[in-house]
Amino acid sequence: MAINYLPEEEEDARDVIAIIQSEGRIAVAIPGDIRNEEFCSELVNDAVSSLGGLDILINNAGRQQYCETLEDLTTESFDATFKTNVYAPFWITRAALAHLKAGAAIINTSSVQAFQPSAMLLDYAQTKACMAIFTKALAKQLGSRNIRVNAVAPGPYWTVLQPSGGQPQEKVKQFGKNAPLGRPGQPVEIAPLYVTLASDECSYASGQVWCSDGGTGTV
Repeated sequence: MAINYLPEEEEDARDVIAIIQSEGRIAVAIPGDIRNEEFCSELVNDAVSSLGGLDILINNAGRQQYCETLEDLTTESFDATFKTNVYAPFWITRAALAHLKAGAAIINTSSVQAFQPSAMLLDYAQTKACMAIFTKALAKQLGSRNIRVNAVAPGPYWTVLQPSGGQPQEKVKQFGKNAPLGRPGQPVEIAPLYVTLASDECSYASGQVWCSDGGTGTV
């Protein structure tokens, strides 16, 4: 497995690598900013070189910063969100296709925001809608090559996105309580979806957006 992370996240990356290696698996850490097209190509090449090939691609990096009004949404922030959430998966997937063979799987990360957008997440919601359509269209392109493309659409999951500017602090305190299950999800509760979509047991599923949102029935 190869993971990408920003250089300032080095300590967290080391912890993740240690966990993977403790399970007897190969783990490669590749730092860099995926908002850069050239780096995205380097990332794929480094991963292939280190792992000896590529079978599964997961586009999971995301940027979410709330903004109350369109007038306050700067071009710089809008651009950063689209570069991270839309351009990067496009660049990485395009580079990866040279290495993916029949039976491979691509899994993107969309969001319930693609279908029920929050007013203060206007740019983020747009990007996640892009990923849902990117998934469906690419699945049609790659079907003849027997490469499956699916997406996971998380609902209110408790991740670092929330307290680091993804929500106002007063909303963070109540985050997820409006879901029918009455709480936010934890990352460990959504990880099996990615595993399932990557597995051979899911070999006939492609072009799908699988939602996990605590019962809101978004998709």
